[in-house]
Amino acid sequence: MPLSEDHLLTDEIHPIDIVETLAEHHAWEFDRVGDDQIAMAVEGQWRSYSLTLAWSGADETLRLICTFEMEPPAARMADFYEILNHANDLCWSGGFTYWPAQTLLVWRYGLLLSGGQIAASEQIDQMILSAVAACERFYPAFQLVAWADRRPEDALKLAISQAYGHA
Repeated sequence: MPLSEDHLLTDEIHPIDIVETLAEHHAWEFDRVGDDQIAMAVEGQWRSYSLTLAWSGADETLRLICTFEMEPPAARMADFYEILNHANDLCWSGGFTYWPAQTLLVWRYGLLLSGGQIAASEQIDQMILSAVAACERFYPAFQLVAWADRRPEDALKLAISQAYGHA
């Protein structure tokens, strides 16, 4: 049975309930922080990502943030911000930002569900998987700029190129 059918059998469809079901389905570690918020860890190829999804009834938005630690050297920050801007230009949904006080690189996305719309579990699942995919895609380029003194344009070519085969 598709994941969305699972929720059609209940009277209450809350976006965070759907996220919790998805986390259980994928065997992701999670913590239901409250009725309107869930935090989880998703393992990627490059690293583990911390995801938080929160429902705001006031503006009918399901917000997702996907974070991972990144502490570029101060001397590389101008180039680091430049590659973030280039990466955001290549992203159709969501975007990267850097929180220097927490030394976190953040992928943010908001799913607007105005007018009482309900998100399907497949839609939320794709939202989560897309966030991790974006982080995985650009992680090597961010690392090259931060730690290998590569120019943003050169490092970005790595994220744009299609990988073939396995290492």
